[in-house]
Amino acid sequence: MTDCIETHLYIDGAACPASDGGSYEIHNPARPSELVGRAAAGTVADVDRAVRAAHAAFPAWAALSYDERAVILRKVAAALTEDSALVDARARLFTREHGKILRETHLEISRLGERFVQSADYAERLARDEIIRAPRNDTIVTRQPRGVAALVVPWNWPLAILGAKLPQALMAGNTVVVKPSANSALAPTISLHRIAELLPPGVVNIVTGSAGRIGDALIGHPLVRYVNFTGSVDVGRHVMKVAAENITPVTLELGGNDAGLILSDAALSRDTFDSLYRAAFMSTGQICYALKRLYVHRSRFDEVVDGLRAVVDAQVVGDGLLPETTMGPMNNAKQLKTVTDMIGEARARGARVLELGQVPDAELYAQGYFQRPTLVVGADPTLSVVREEQFGPVLPILTFDSEDEAVALANDDQFGLASSVWSADTGRAIAMARRIEAGYTFINAHGPSANDGNAPFGGFKKSGIGRNFGYEGVTQFQGFHSIAGASGLLD
Repeated sequence: MTDCIETHLYIDGAACPASDGGSYEIHNPARPSELVGRAAAGTVADVDRAVRAAHAAFPAWAALSYDERAVILRKVAAALTEDSALVDARARLFTREHGKILRETHLEISRLGERFVQSADYAERLARDEIIRAPRNDTIVTRQPRGVAALVVPWNWPLAILGAKLPQALMAGNTVVVKPSANSALAPTISLHRIAELLPPGVVNIVTGSAGRIGDALIGHPLVRYVNFTGSVDVGRHVMKVAAENITPVTLELGGNDAGLILSDAALSRDTFDSLYRAAFMSTGQICYALKRLYVHRSRFDEVVDGLRAVVDAQVVGDGLLPETTMGPMNNAKQLKTVTDMIGEARARGARVLELGQVPDAELYAQGYFQRPTLVVGADPTLSVVREEQFGPVLPILTFDSEDEAVALANDDQFGLASSVWSADTGRAIAMARRIEAGYTFINAHGPSANDGNAPFGGFKKSGIGRNFGYEGVTQFQGFHSIAGASGLLD
């Protein structure tokens, strides 16, 4: 890999430029003037060709047994990490185009391979049909793949989120067209090319470029039979409308404003505060189910603020390629402004705002999309930093006095993606978790570092519909098929 990368589309078994030869630039968010590479700017014609290639490849891929597809998925998983030099180069490229620290880019790359193995491991379970014997009919309830699946991947954790869609769609028997985010297209596209090369032509196709130019053409294509989208509420709403024209089913994972509840009996140690830091600030806070609101029992409030402040203030903010850096820049100027506006509003309204962390290179910090990790202590519940998803390195901390109040505060939100309860009494924590309106609740942990991918993941309310991960993450790419005959059919 050279310092300036150029990536192409991948359609019907071959890499290719955009049909009109167009491309666009991707710059380093730590040094916005630094060109990292160019990605192909796909066209509507490219989308059509990719979908038709996937459609043509579908019958043969769907005809394979689950065991046969599992063997192929395991080969893909091995190939993604077999060459350590290429993995390192891909990780460095990913850091340069995205901003996140090297340790996190390596985590994403490894997670992608793990999800292929995880999906392959469901082969035996997927192959089992349900049998219903009744006085009138004997019925086989089976499932079949839907056809071409459109997978739309966001910029924040593109490889990890790809691992929540792609292996599941393939294991289910679908062929796919993947649309990576324009903001983080280089390393994901290179990884996708490696995956596609190991599969029959047309099974995996990749189109990069502006969502405004090609998004509707993909989502609304009449041969697309399923859409799996991760992104914002506004775009998700649009995706749902476009898909509705063809009655195309969708899975939408639209982010959240995740609450963490620290109960009066929580065990607070350095490990606890390290976990809280990762929950809120991993990947510079740009995680859909990061800890975004922290509610603390009044009796433990000062202890939590002091402990968390010490951990956050020890972080080093800078270039993600440097080994000493523990937090990189935000990915883009637009998201940085969203976060700094929230911090500015909190400060203007008299909140106690603590901008923490160490900045060894002030000049770099000034030119890049950087924001030091920030705590808003005793935040007013009406502040935008509490009411809206920040998607950046800022965490409001608030108090509660009773469990009923804590649950009510957690549920008083338009989102319902993830949450966490922190208590030394796990029975008490689980009982509280059952009352929270969220698709996923962690106990004494929170976020990607605590998610093993074995359970369905998704949300309620405006956090979306459908689920990724787990066995259900595979079966969502299938439809039920009942085969019935008179009683005795199956004797």
